[in-house]
Amino acid sequence: MTLSITLIIIIFTALISITSFGRPDQIDKLSFWPYMIHERNQWYRFLTGGFVHNDYMHLIFNMLTLWFFGQAMEQIYAVVFGSKIYFLLLYVLGLVLPQVSTYFRNRENFGYRAIGASGAVSAVLFSIVIFEPWYTIYPFGLIPIPAVIFAVLYLGYSWYMSKRGMDNIGHDVHFWGAVLGLVFPIVLKPELFKIFIAKLMSPSF
Repeated sequence: MTLSITLIIIIFTALISITSFGRPDQIDKLSFWPYMIHERNQWYRFLTGGFVHNDYMHLIFNMLTLWFFGQAMEQIYAVVFGSKIYFLLLYVLGLVLPQVSTYFRNRENFGYRAIGASGAVSAVLFSIVIFEPWYTIYPFGLIPIPAVIFAVLYLGYSWYMSKRGMDNIGHDVHFWGAVLGLVFPIVLKPELFKIFIAKLMSPSF
């Protein structure tokens, strides 16, 4: 019996995050730090920043979301695209691409650094919208809401909060991670867009 890619990612992320708690030096070495990337060419930070988290709550929230949706998406990717490697590619791209705009905005800002797998987790979560737009999602385990409606609300909120810049949450990373999750399957298989539209026009609750 082989471990799922999702479970391997969760275990690896949990080990790195937990062993970094209370160790600012370790977090500094791994965090997404645009200034260090720009000044010292530490490009690995685009990846490693996604394997460390602020605390247990931050880690658990991201990994629970990945657990709930990752395994299903992993199987869908295996069936639709013929290999789970595309799911892994989605996750890796989700760690890197959503942070590109943040990098260019903060590459001369010594004080800015970020950690967490939110961009990749958002990419995994939002991929489900393309395959099952009317799938029911329970944000925070509370209110049932169709995936496509949740996607619109989430994107709008993330875009708005990113423009305001009123807190320390990486709303732009959430936004671009979600966009990646929506676009990636269609780039791999363009005919999925027609299937998505057909399902979107036939709501199932």
